[in-house]
Amino acid sequence: MKTYPEILDFLYSQLPMFQRTGSAAYKDNLDNTIRLDEMFGYPHHHFKTIHVAGTNGKGSVSHILASVLHEAGYKTGLYTSPHLKDFRERIRVNGEMISEDAVVRFTEQFLAKNEIAKLEPSFFELTMSMAFDYFRASKVDVAVIEVGLGGRLDSTNVITPEVSVITNISFDHQALLGNTLAKIAAEKAGIIKKNVPVVIGESSPETSFVFQQTAEKVQTQLSFADQEYHADYSMMTIDGKQSMNIRKNGELVYPDLKLDLLGIYQRHNMPTVLKTIDILNEKGWKLTEDMVRRGLDHTIRNTGLMGRWQIIGHNPLTVCDTGHNQAGIKLVVEQIKQTAWKELHIVIGMVNDKDHDEVLALLPTNARYYFTKAAIPRAAEPEELAAKAAKFGLKGNCYPTVRQALSDALANSGKNDLVFIGGSTFVVAEIL
Repeated sequence: MKTYPEILDFLYSQLPMFQRTGSAAYKDNLDNTIRLDEMFGYPHHHFKTIHVAGTNGKGSVSHILASVLHEAGYKTGLYTSPHLKDFRERIRVNGEMISEDAVVRFTEQFLAKNEIAKLEPSFFELTMSMAFDYFRASKVDVAVIEVGLGGRLDSTNVITPEVSVITNISFDHQALLGNTLAKIAAEKAGIIKKNVPVVIGESSPETSFVFQQTAEKVQTQLSFADQEYHADYSMMTIDGKQSMNIRKNGELVYPDLKLDLLGIYQRHNMPTVLKTIDILNEKGWKLTEDMVRRGLDHTIRNTGLMGRWQIIGHNPLTVCDTGHNQAGIKLVVEQIKQTAWKELHIVIGMVNDKDHDEVLALLPTNARYYFTKAAIPRAAEPEELAAKAAKFGLKGNCYPTVRQALSDALANSGKNDLVFIGGSTFVVAEIL
């Protein structure tokens, strides 16, 4: 029997992995997923699911929904990606990560079965199959399944969920999903299925018609959450949480709704979450206001979510955030503007298959930059990033590792400064 480190080495080094190598690991069909599903006896048929896609916010929405379901007494699985510190973060039941033994056991079963099948799955395809198998073995009532990339051809798209959720559409992974918002929306809309209600988080003239046409074609109920729900404002509470007033069709329905996830962008996620809960209740689920409030208040405790405007130090205030595309960075910059600081220090690294200029153009010029890279093949070189940044008036030094960049940023900061770490999920992962 292999050890857990040996299994991780197999998963990371022997299987194509998009997070590390990029588009070379992307599969443009569901053939392997379907064969893996058959190999393990269609495990996802044994529990109910909620499917969550979108360019930004799908991780937060997935974790919040899982927390609410957990507070309601449902045994809840949660599958998300990528992980930040531990591979096992991807697969949780009631907030508890999959055990090392379960990871080893599943992978060895696959290797034995694959002596005959001869499949060549990607890292994500095999991990998705592992999650389904673990959720069945754990006898979960429901699993919240986050799409990895796109929707139509994503490995998660073999499920028939209770409700499909698409948080929003903005530019990301254009080389794989399309170079217009409508094309990207069409890929995300691939998770919409016949007789499965769908919630769209944010309506937009460029994309709404795509979802409307798809829903009409498959004959299912379509809702735009932002056309019903609205977060009036958000403010920090004394205990370090975020409080919002939520209106539905103009009427105050959730006064002082507390969320333990920070970041003003959560205001965009709340309508999506609440409309999805409405749909689940219409289908017979029992999710009361009290359960919703507890779920939001305890999301981090119940799910272990990290990297969303996460405060990791004080004096100077040190924050990290996984926002990494144009829409995500725009909201992060808005948050920075609303945060008190004397001087601003930004530790930033990006992957090389993103449009760097789109992001760099949004960043504040009144900051000192520490250009760096995560220890993955996809990482852009700090010198390349700094040269591009200079065109936008962003100045700073280059560092070969994230740790060195952060160490220098902290050394140069006063107690009233702000140190922000971001630009890539993998930069944040190395800090956490």
